[in-house]
Amino acid sequence: MQYFHMMVHMESRLLRSRFKGWIARDISGGLLLMTAAVVALIWANSPWRESYQSLLAIEVGPSALHLNLSLAQWAADGLLAIFFFVVGMELKHEFVAGSLRNPRRAGVPVAAAVGGMAVPALVYLVIVGTGAPDALHGWAIPSATDIAFALAVLAIFGRGLPIALRVFLMTLAVVDDLLAIVVIATVYTESIDLPMLAVGLVVIAVFGVLVRRTTVRWWLLLPIALVAWVFVHASGVHATVAGVLLGFTVPAVAMHREILPRTITGSRALTPWSSGLALPLFAFAAAGVTVVGVGNLVEPVSIGVFVGLVAGKVVGVLGTTWLVTRLTPLRLPDAIGLRDLLPVGFLCGIGFTVALLIAELSFTGPGAQTHTAAAKVGILAGSLAAALLGGVLLRWNAKHPRLPDMNRDGVPDRDTRLIE
Repeated sequence: MQYFHMMVHMESRLLRSRFKGWIARDISGGLLLMTAAVVALIWANSPWRESYQSLLAIEVGPSALHLNLSLAQWAADGLLAIFFFVVGMELKHEFVAGSLRNPRRAGVPVAAAVGGMAVPALVYLVIVGTGAPDALHGWAIPSATDIAFALAVLAIFGRGLPIALRVFLMTLAVVDDLLAIVVIATVYTESIDLPMLAVGLVVIAVFGVLVRRTTVRWWLLLPIALVAWVFVHASGVHATVAGVLLGFTVPAVAMHREILPRTITGSRALTPWSSGLALPLFAFAAAGVTVVGVGNLVEPVSIGVFVGLVAGKVVGVLGTTWLVTRLTPLRLPDAIGLRDLLPVGFLCGIGFTVALLIAELSFTGPGAQTHTAAAKVGILAGSLAAALLGGVLLRWNAKHPRLPDMNRDGVPDRDTRLIE
């Protein structure tokens, strides 16, 4: 009997390990996001759509701490903090030991990320400024890139292309997310309670000290992270910023005779929770746009978001990269050519998670509900179009022979490993 229980325990551990490995894959995370969004859209436009809205409007949490939030608010403020904590650790690792450590290697994707945010914002301002000037505050909506969706499409359609292309896209998307976080913390924060923010930063500093100790006790770090989140949320700064700051405190170099830095081990441990729970639930709460009986949602806001994502991202990424590689000593990474950047530009137009979050924060006043719904329609339609165009171009690119010096730096490509 003891042997039987041991075998059952080992088998359950193996199944959990396999499930965590599956849920952490790029493809799996993207499929879960897509499924959650589709379910939300169908429910929000079905005869039972009022039950969908009623579900998201349910308030839970202690009112004494001003945390009696609706389920929709918990999804945007709470669950996304988990996702941004993982993003914070990934950013820290990239800056300390990854692709952003070397300015020469990071220069092109960083510049491409800046251009890929600026041009869609300008496209939105031009289109919306002439048709709906009261909605200009949503200029940042088409500037965001969804890392999970973009990497999922690359994993599905990019087989046979260099692994360096995934690193380039990851670097670009990570910088994009960092800039989006700065925008959320500054542009979309109406007022700041400085004492509350100060206490939150102190708690984050305590978390940073404890996460560097020889033994990491998650049962101690978890409540401290929760307290930090509560104070940052109470300060008026969007609570997802707390997740990023907490992630930045995690050490990105191996310590105490560990093999891997804690940014990597922490990211691997939390990615299944982020990809398998936090992001799909947020997508379910944010993507349910009711178009039945709402009227015409093809308005300047939806058009501006759609064109910004589908065209603005491509022009921003390709145009900035072309200028940087022509006017500066910076060059594309090994094995990547300008032709690879066309599908990458479209993948950056998949602005799902962060774009939906910014849409929720952008509009106030009488027309806020209509503008928010139109923005979400533009996000969903634009992201779908960008994903389809990016996927088609990835397959076209993979079928064509590659040159020995794709980045044209005068040195034959060495890192020619392919996505499998």
